[in-house]
Amino acid sequence: KILPPTDQIRELQTIIRDKSTSRSDFKFVADRLIRMVIEEGLNQLPYEECDVITPTGRKYSGLKYMKGNCGVSIVRSGEAMEKALLDCCRSMRIGKILVDSDSETHEAHVVFAKF
Repeated sequence: KILPPTDQIRELQTIIRDKSTSRSDFKFVADRLIRMVIEEGLNQLPYEECDVITPTGRKYSGLKYMKGNCGVSIVRSGEAMEKALLDCCRSMRIGKILVDSDSETHEAHVVFAKF
């Protein structure tokens, strides 16, 4: 699933592609886009219903993540998204994987994996 196209996303993409964009603006906008992608990904995770008691003593029927969810960072490319994931889900575990391709066959193989 992809993010639905919006004017906000298009504006952010325009800023990133503009050669006159400053480094700090580029980083700010890239971080915003990454956060949007992470949040959409979190919407795809499985949830389960749960009840909590509010500070006023009332019951609230809500949702919580099901057990077993984790993030997997692709070393040298996906690590830029780790901070956004941790900002959204402080307790989410993050694994790492490094994939390389054979110089002759161009076939991908896992060099390192820690889940």
